[in-house]
Amino acid sequence: MAQSRIQTVRKSSPRPSVSRSVERSLGERVGETVQVLRAKGVGSPRVGIILGTGLGGLLKEVRQSATIAYPDLPHMPRSTAPTHRGEMVYGAIGKTGVVVMDGRFHLYEGYSAREVAYPVWVLKALGVETLLISNVAGGLNPEFRLGDVMVVTDHINLQGTSPLVGPNDDQVGLRFPDMIEPYDARLAELALSVGQSRKLPMQRGVYVGVVGPQLETKAEYRWLRAMGADAVGMSTVPEVIAAVHCGLKVLTVSLISDLCIPETLKPVNIEKIIAVANRAEPLLTQLFTGVVQRL
Repeated sequence: MAQSRIQTVRKSSPRPSVSRSVERSLGERVGETVQVLRAKGVGSPRVGIILGTGLGGLLKEVRQSATIAYPDLPHMPRSTAPTHRGEMVYGAIGKTGVVVMDGRFHLYEGYSAREVAYPVWVLKALGVETLLISNVAGGLNPEFRLGDVMVVTDHINLQGTSPLVGPNDDQVGLRFPDMIEPYDARLAELALSVGQSRKLPMQRGVYVGVVGPQLETKAEYRWLRAMGADAVGMSTVPEVIAAVHCGLKVLTVSLISDLCIPETLKPVNIEKIIAVANRAEPLLTQLFTGVVQRL
């Protein structure tokens, strides 16, 4: 499933510390993070990218101008998941300015939904207009195959929370954002077009976000599929809500790393999931590179 499928093989670690400034608004904290990024050479990129497992190769396509580790940024959480280096990379793909989050955060790590989503508000403040997100997910749709790339058309939030819980900063976004179309339809069609032109195994569907880190039972997989989900994972939803909140256009793709069909379900083999992600890395790199070049 999502990043947590890989993380289940790790021993639990203490909750990473995050500097908190209760007295300052969200916008003020974001401003402080952006100020440091500007001082370290980050300009005004058009596109933000949040990397999931299987997309690390994309960094090879970025003409990098600046790389900043999360611990060097005020208010930024720490990335603890394996393969997530915990860096923000600024540069360009072709002629388009991009900033890449090489490392994301999850609720199961002990972070709040607002902490998970914090980098999205930072990206917006930097000048980002379009947000590309990748994740690794378990396939619930019986027509899916290992290594398929699903363009997310909608999601179901079963994480029991939202990054918008608590005081709202009207300078950052709306108190009650409409979620009728969290994933930009034009971007979804663009991704499908790029994928099909490059003969990638493309699908489209609904992503359901859960907390984890435990994987689902057979009964839960049946329930999730019955409610209309095509893939299940433990990330992405908080970031997408924050993106809608602050007015970003969103494209999300899920790499189907394992199949969650109750009738044929087998115990998850972490090594196989990693192998699927590694094999799919060039496909996802082709897809995101092609999309950025055609924006």
